[in-house]
Amino acid sequence: MNPFSSGTRLRDMIRAIRACKTAAEERAVVRKECAAIRAAINENDQDYRHRNLAKLMFIHMLGYPTHFGQMECLKLIASPGFPEKRIGYLGLMLLLDERQEVLMLVTNSVKQDLNHTNQYIVGLALCALGNICSAEMARDLAPEVERLLQFRDPNIRKKAALCSIRIIKKVPDLAENFINPVAALLKEKHHGVLITGVQLCTDLCKVSPEALEYFRKKCTDGLVRTLRDLVNSPYAPEYDIAGITDPFLHIRLLKLLRVLGRGDADASDSMNDILAQVATKTESNKNAGNAILYECVETIMSIEDNGGLRVLAINILGRFLSNRDNNIRYVALNMLMRAITVDAQAVQRHRATILECVKDSDASIRKRALELVYLLVNESNAGNFVKDEVWHALVVVISNASDLHGYTVRALFRALQTTAEQESLVRVAVWCIGEYGDLLVSNAGMLNVEDPITVTESDAVDIVESAIKRHASDLTTKSMALIALLKLSSRFPSCSRRIKDIVVQHKGSLVLELQQRSLEFNSIIEKHQNIRSALVERMPVLDEATFGGRRASSLPNTVSTSSGTAVKLPNGVAKPSAAPLVDLLDLSDDVPAPSSSGGDFLQDLLGVNLPPATQSGTNQTPKAGTDVLLDLLSIGSTPAQDNNLSTPDILSSGQDNKPIIASLDVLAAPSLTHTTSSTASNMMDLLDGLGPAPPKPAENGPAYPSIVAFESSSLRLTFNFSKQPGNPQTTMISGSFTNLSSNLFTDFVFQAAVPKFLQLHLDPASGNSLPASGNGTITQSLKVTNSQHGKKPLVMRLRIAYKVDGKDVLEEGQINNFPRDL
Repeated sequence: MNPFSSGTRLRDMIRAIRACKTAAEERAVVRKECAAIRAAINENDQDYRHRNLAKLMFIHMLGYPTHFGQMECLKLIASPGFPEKRIGYLGLMLLLDERQEVLMLVTNSVKQDLNHTNQYIVGLALCALGNICSAEMARDLAPEVERLLQFRDPNIRKKAALCSIRIIKKVPDLAENFINPVAALLKEKHHGVLITGVQLCTDLCKVSPEALEYFRKKCTDGLVRTLRDLVNSPYAPEYDIAGITDPFLHIRLLKLLRVLGRGDADASDSMNDILAQVATKTESNKNAGNAILYECVETIMSIEDNGGLRVLAINILGRFLSNRDNNIRYVALNMLMRAITVDAQAVQRHRATILECVKDSDASIRKRALELVYLLVNESNAGNFVKDEVWHALVVVISNASDLHGYTVRALFRALQTTAEQESLVRVAVWCIGEYGDLLVSNAGMLNVEDPITVTESDAVDIVESAIKRHASDLTTKSMALIALLKLSSRFPSCSRRIKDIVVQHKGSLVLELQQRSLEFNSIIEKHQNIRSALVERMPVLDEATFGGRRASSLPNTVSTSSGTAVKLPNGVAKPSAAPLVDLLDLSDDVPAPSSSGGDFLQDLLGVNLPPATQSGTNQTPKAGTDVLLDLLSIGSTPAQDNNLSTPDILSSGQDNKPIIASLDVLAAPSLTHTTSSTASNMMDLLDGLGPAPPKPAENGPAYPSIVAFESSSLRLTFNFSKQPGNPQTTMISGSFTNLSSNLFTDFVFQAAVPKFLQLHLDPASGNSLPASGNGTITQSLKVTNSQHGKKPLVMRLRIAYKVDGKDVLEEGQINNFPRDL
């Protein structure tokens, strides 16, 4: 026999397709089979029509087009024999759907088969109609289906009920025709007919209010009896699953009772006893039992109020939370979120178990548990104690959410107006008002979910002042409030005088911390207008990982870089130029510890030979991580030796041609940074402005050759050197930056770092814009003091940041070609 003739058996075609090694071979086999089937269709081959349609269905399931065989389905359905009709109806369900116009041609054949004397042919027609019935077919064939709901054979009644569900969904107007026949199905003893009748009744109640009222009054008691008989029924092997008799029927009955009891107190009262019986007698050690318990809880929470039943249902959900199955815990958390709106007190009893779910390894369960914990928090259980790590982390999150800064500061302002008893809330609110007070007043970034709010500059100052005057406010809160006022004095010039009066009130405070802040901040507001705007600019984006690592390694919180201020990047947008000192020096937490041979990774970093530090003739192991960074930056000795931290030997030039000092860190402990006498001369005295000026270079000092310290394709840095007579350790450096490209550089920032044996001081740069093509320069003065003069040469690591056409550019390098006698 030709393998591709119309007489080929289905199994032979399947074998040929499976033998194909490539997709191309499979397509070739399918094309030949389809060609043979088309030829048979054209020849009106009746002997193999059913076989060809069976092969077409398999080809359709492989994803190939088979529209040319649709009419063959209709011809087989019209055939008198059962085998042909079976293949025809199966092809009808697979190859066609209700959107096909050709489907209308089969309506008469289906109607004849619904009235056929052979019950198996009737079953075929009902099955097909329940799968592909269109609205037009439903209107035409609904009387036949309604009649078959009372057929003598239970399998036909079951199929008719399933077909009726499709009909009432397509044409809800026909629902009233099925009310009386369905009521009779609810008294069936055959479980297959009963479960389909219950489902049909449920769907009728959803589409027809008349049907809902009818079943609620006429059938509720009967359904309760049926469920009671099912719960108390003896072992039935034909329906038993895990020791439970027909859990599917259990669930269908519970769903129907839920629909009937919702909004009706009488119906709810009639089913209370059976629901309690189901909740207490159903075993929860098997999945089938848990499914029934879940539906029982759903029904209890949906019907009219019964306090005892609700507590029982919530206790069941509490047991679900202790189950090891993630699916069961997930649905329990979902249900508890709905139950909390009905009986919050009962849910509160399971608070400990819910909190355990927050630590679950499954992310979905953690998310749902966290949402539930949020709903559980209220005035009676929130308390006033929040760990510092919590509100610190919240400030970090707020800092990173740049699009929500306006919304956040407005929400916290409202919360602070409502209650000021939460100390952590006051701290976070004061910090946000100090950082984003201008957004609060201007209503910037207003979201659709917000209500309009009007806040004046005076209102913002009032609420920060109230935080200082609160008797319950501790030292940290008052210190943060003073910093917020200092920042608002720059953001709200009209309130500057009032803010000064508030700050100066604490100059005689018995608390040294507040006294010192008051004096220093008053000096900034009154005498140092030129540096205030740069000093109180918004904090750069706080990196959560860096912040956490800093706390873990006990790095002083007051050590910070001013690069975020100098670059003036928009808050909420992390940029390399605003990176912390660790990034500037390319140091990270995962730097390997020094080797046992005594090598130090700083030697590789700076390209110098640093001998191991010794103390009293005893070798000390170099500290890893941030402690080595402290040594590199000359931040000072360990807290056990000196409580005063020196200023880090890293500064950056600002855009406003003003000296930049370390930023005030409101997340630090209340104490401010104190500078040692060795570095205080490098910073402006904030109290009286009488700090010593740096010595000027000598006019007739020794001459040193200029060097090109750094050069790239777009930028060149040239250093010129001079020294003061009698002070060979100090070198005055004049840096000149030249733009080698054809683009203008804006927001130009220069940063430098040196090892511990060097001290570095940077004066303000001459500007922050570098003209293109060498048509201008930016000059930068540096002073370097070498404590190992004559033993170690100068080394320096630099970072240069600027913008080209609005895009950030970052260049880094290391200078090792200083003259040896510097």
